Amino acid sequence: MDAPLTPTRPLLATALAPVLPQLFGSAFNIWYNFSVVIPLLATDALRQRFFTACIAYNAIAYPLTILAWLLAVGALRPVLRRLLAGEKVAASALLAARRRAINLPWWGALLAGSGWLVCIPVFLVALAAVPGPLPPMLLWHLPISFLVSGFIAITHTFFVTELTTHRVLFPILFARERADQTPGALSLSLRGRGLLWAVSAGICPIGSLLLLSFAPPAPGTNPEWFAIFVGTVGIAFGLCTALMIARLVAEPIDHLRAAAQAVAQGRLDVEVPMHRADEFGLLAAEFNHMIGELRGKEQLRQTFGLHVGRRASEQILARDPGLSGVEQIITVMFVDIRSFTRRSEVCPPAEMVRLLNEFLKVMVEIVETQHGGMINKFLGDGFIALFGIGPDSDRHATDALRAGAEMLRGLAGLNERLAGTCGEPLAIGIGIHTGPAIVGSIGSPDRLEFTAIGSTVNLASRIEGLTKTVGTPLLLTAATKRAVREEIALREYPPQTVRGVDEPVAVYGLG
Repeated sequence: MDAPLTPTRPLLATALAPVLPQLFGSAFNIWYNFSVVIPLLATDALRQRFFTACIAYNAIAYPLTILAWLLAVGALRPVLRRLLAGEKVAASALLAARRRAINLPWWGALLAGSGWLVCIPVFLVALAAVPGPLPPMLLWHLPISFLVSGFIAITHTFFVTELTTHRVLFPILFARERADQTPGALSLSLRGRGLLWAVSAGICPIGSLLLLSFAPPAPGTNPEWFAIFVGTVGIAFGLCTALMIARLVAEPIDHLRAAAQAVAQGRLDVEVPMHRADEFGLLAAEFNHMIGELRGKEQLRQTFGLHVGRRASEQILARDPGLSGVEQIITVMFVDIRSFTRRSEVCPPAEMVRLLNEFLKVMVEIVETQHGGMINKFLGDGFIALFGIGPDSDRHATDALRAGAEMLRGLAGLNERLAGTCGEPLAIGIGIHTGPAIVGSIGSPDRLEFTAIGSTVNLASRIEGLTKTVGTPLLLTAATKRAVREEIALREYPPQTVRGVDEPVAVYGLG
């Protein structure tokens, strides 16, 4: 059984975050004091006062600083405990905890800075109280010791604490919320991060060397070797800072780059971690919002394509979706199931729907997938198909005619599979005509329909109706025959009178 989640580990990790930076700063300070400062203490009284001040100051400053830090970190415990237990937390308490977690690096740096920088006046006053003048060089080297050590401890405390809170506290406090929108929180910006990095990696070692160059050399020390050692220590701490900065900056960039590559490959199930309160948190949140919008649009596009057809949806999305249209030469196909009304009277509705779905499944596959047409709309017992709406528009008449022939063969196979369903086998009529039509979106600003209108569409409908009169399942006009780019055997029928057309219309069927 898994142990229950408690806030002990994240709080302990956060509380221990400043320990290593303080040890580094103390190590440099101890070395500098023993190498430079203590040799400058010419009398036993000064040395005794110095060690007494060290013991007294550390005995007071360290417990107070540690207590203040533990109180700042421990204040998060009640909220973390309730969150980990899945309990509801008051909005005000949760906001205060989030703000405190973001501001913890500043608290750590402030406490570290107070502890180190107060050393300068405390030690100078303590040593000045000893009878006799202070060595002038001591007034240089003692502040240098605490300043360099303090800057090392302050900058690294900030970065280590920030890294720790990002790892262990932010995932709990900001599970699905944006840390960058926490009011009252003070997050270090990227510019500020670069400045702090410059302080740690550049100002500390270079400033130390400059101070040493102006300071009188301490007795018993080799200034050249001492400068080399100080520079080496500064470079080492600068590299440590650079590694932490790289972790703080490179990691979110890696997440963003991986997510961007996934989106470019069509994967919209990615999400960038938002556990940052700086510009990266804002960028990650906006990126996730963009992915969410893309997910919604993709879902809409897929649903939209199911209702209007894939080809139609592509055309609508490619064109201006407003109330507009363009005139094109296209081939229009009307398809109608024979005796559909009579069949509906004897066939149960569920069986009729199943039969119609099977029929349309076969026809849509032939028209759209095999021959590049577009099912414009279903008409209950038939449909309208448009050919020539797209980049490959010079073969639309050929595609329509071949699709019609394939539909008749597909219908024969469908009747074999559905033999005995709802009476006699299905029979269809197909009318095909080629000519100009207005293609685009029509309707009102609140509801649009992508379709083709014009006399070409009307004549194609009339030609389909003639299939009953002529006694053949497929008829096409002379305009379609002239537009066909391949040799296809056709049979000419006598010209037919069509309602709305002054002259008889020449019609052809498959040979």
